[in-house]
Amino acid sequence: MDGSRRLRVLCSPNAFRGTLTAAAAAAALAAGVHDAGALARAMPMADGGDGTLETLLSASSSARIERHVVCGPLGGRLVARLGWMDATTAVVELAETSGLRRIRGRPDPLRATSRGAGELITRALDGGARRILVGIGGSACTDGGAGLLAALGVKLLDGRGRQLGLGGGALMALESADLRDLDPRLRLCRVEVVSDVDSPLLGRLGAAHVFGPQKGATDAEVDRLADGLQRLAEVLERDAHVPAALRDQAGAGAAGGSGYGLAVTGAALLSGASLVADAIGLDQAISESDVVVTGEGRLDRQTAAGKAPLEVGRRSARLGVTCIAVAGEVRSDPGGFRRSISLADLAGPGEDPRRVPRRLLRRAGAQIVREMAAGS
Repeated sequence: MDGSRRLRVLCSPNAFRGTLTAAAAAAALAAGVHDAGALARAMPMADGGDGTLETLLSASSSARIERHVVCGPLGGRLVARLGWMDATTAVVELAETSGLRRIRGRPDPLRATSRGAGELITRALDGGARRILVGIGGSACTDGGAGLLAALGVKLLDGRGRQLGLGGGALMALESADLRDLDPRLRLCRVEVVSDVDSPLLGRLGAAHVFGPQKGATDAEVDRLADGLQRLAEVLERDAHVPAALRDQAGAGAAGGSGYGLAVTGAALLSGASLVADAIGLDQAISESDVVVTGEGRLDRQTAAGKAPLEVGRRSARLGVTCIAVAGEVRSDPGGFRRSISLADLAGPGEDPRRVPRRLLRRAGAQIVREMAAGS
């Protein structure tokens, strides 16, 4: 750089799912920015999916992590992290207990359960939480939150008066629901659901049809899961007077309907990217920068539905700061960025973006600085 002041670059990507955490992606971009002689600040972003726990805790100087043994996605026991931003604000990441990343071997979309997330919420209440942030991306389950509801004291019974088995495949056996034993401490605690999708519970745009195939469900299993979610909503509305409007609320279909289950308990369904951005002080960081670099594994139509890069781009535009997106693959440009860069286009002979993402992100960071310095 030949100016008296070096370019200030904020590196604020989402996780590159399956390859890099948001923190690792931010560090790689920042390294490239430094290579080109500019100043870099790494500020990982999240939107409710994988990495939300780490991103939220990074914003707090008093953050801490507990570990608890809870129900895993297919019913076994595992150790999951519960985060605390301060003495009364807890962070639960559903993917810690019920995520696809916690399944070893073949997914089982009919048996996968959200129960572990409910158990972590109970541990947070035991610890004195008055506010609980629940990130619900990256799940393996499509049970409408039935598992987490059961962990919080809700009775979901079959025709013989027994608690339902695990997973969305069991929901068609549901005959009655009773919320009277729902943990009463939830009335004294604000639960905020941090979601990266705005899907409703039911229908062709709902939890089963949109996300079931991504969790390993066949066409027949998707239909069974959709029917089960319909049954869950009908019984809760009939027996527990749950408002019918909850099934259509934006985000109800997130995490296989876990958004719906949490809304049944009184939780607020919120835009994950917006909440995280506020929590980490993103606006202030943007205002102190000359250019912002964001991104994720793939830019496509889902990015435009509320993913972290779109939130970074919108805030940058509002504050008058240039924003550039970097992704492993650019299938469509959701708008809001000066330009979008595909790592595939930066790869040299023999370089697979999925195998060397750090190297290519570093290359992207340096290229962006050189282009900005050249006025392009």
